[in-house]
Amino acid sequence: MAGKRTYNVTLTDEERGLLRSMVSSGKAAARKLSHARLLLFADEATDGLRRTDQEIAATLGIGLRTVERVRQRFVEEGLESALVPRPRPRGAYKIDPGERAQIIAIAKSDPPPGRKRWTLRLIADRLVALGRGAVSHEAVRQVLKKAA
Repeated sequence: MAGKRTYNVTLTDEERGLLRSMVSSGKAAARKLSHARLLLFADEATDGLRRTDQEIAATLGIGLRTVERVRQRFVEEGLESALVPRPRPRGAYKIDPGERAQIIAIAKSDPPPGRKRWTLRLIADRLVALGRGAVSHEAVRQVLKKAA
């Protein structure tokens, strides 16, 4: 892989003032405040803090990849885009009707030898063994809750 591109954050006086007032007031979502602090630490301007990605991640208690992503969004898309966190993906895997029926059938069947009852994780593991692919125990729980 070729060398990873570094994105240099250089804030204007206006942007720096906006971020400082946002952080000092604390009147924003936690992740937005974290991104504001990150940009202040990453500022390469003459009166900026000029911290490395590792220092920023350690100071703020966030992942190194988050620091890299916010820097990149600031450089490519601007301040507002860098401050507003992207929504986290949710519910990527959907249970199809065949899997739903199979989950219910397994739950109604006799448990494996040495067990008194089925657990959510046992049902999920049985689906994997039957070749249905990876299904989380939480997905199993939701199917059984709706079936009850």
